[in-house]
Amino acid sequence: MNDSKEEQNSTENIVISQSVAILIDGNNIERSIHTEANDTNTMLNFDALIPKLLVNRGLSRLVYFREGKHISNKLQERLHNFYHGSVRPCHKSADIPLSIFAIQVAAKVDTIIIMSGDSDYIELVRHLKSEGVRVEIAAVLSTTSRFIMDEVDYFHEITKEDWFTLPTKKPQSRRKKKPAKTKPVPKSNTTPIDTDAADPNNK
Repeated sequence: MNDSKEEQNSTENIVISQSVAILIDGNNIERSIHTEANDTNTMLNFDALIPKLLVNRGLSRLVYFREGKHISNKLQERLHNFYHGSVRPCHKSADIPLSIFAIQVAAKVDTIIIMSGDSDYIELVRHLKSEGVRVEIAAVLSTTSRFIMDEVDYFHEITKEDWFTLPTKKPQSRRKKKPAKTKPVPKSNTTPIDTDAADPNNK
């Protein structure tokens, strides 16, 4: 009993100073949670997920890579304001820009967490590990490649506790315009003129 208490106290005194970069393949994760939830209005709950990924480590970088130019301004503001993160639009798929950035930042962090279950990242994982970087992935289990799970140092499963569903907006019913009321034409009080009686040629 005393040994377990001593062990707990000793671990509490350990200071972990690892820095972590979280790199998100936005399109892959969005498709995964939409498939799992069967709802395209489902979004990641970063407030729940990020602390769970970091545990007691420090966040060095958070970058959300996403294909396309039309990216939510609210998402960009939230990642910046809460995590000093950024969103990077990609011309095509996110795997190449994400891989390039991961290699560039590898010497500056202890751990890189790739938020994707795509097997396209296997070679990147192998390269990063050869450089002495700890590599983890976070993804939905049902859409994660078994091959990449075997390569990484740790797998974080993204579950329904890590996302939320936006309420669907009810279509606003257009009110039918009531027809304008027509004002009745006032009756004339003038007496009609007998044109035959008034014409002198009819005499």
